[in-house]
Amino acid sequence: MEIKILGPGCPKCTQTEKIVKETVEESGVDATVEKVTDVMEIAGYGVFGTPAVVVDGEVKSVGKIPKKAEIKAWIGE
Repeated sequence: MEIKILGPGCPKCTQTEKIVKETVEESGVDATVEKVTDVMEIAGYGVFGTPAVVVDGEVKSVGKIPKKAEIKAWIGE
């Protein structure tokens, strides 16, 4: 599973990356978490608000810090 955190590095983006990594660790799911800061790559997902979370190529969240329960649902926990 591939999870991407899209954002330029703002505090909300940093918090989103932290909570996603924590949730993946706690769940034991085999997933890589990657931070994407390139504006053109972010725009390529059709995302114009950050932070955003992409799971296996599908945009799951835009413009907010997701809750752990949401993340667990996305990763099949």
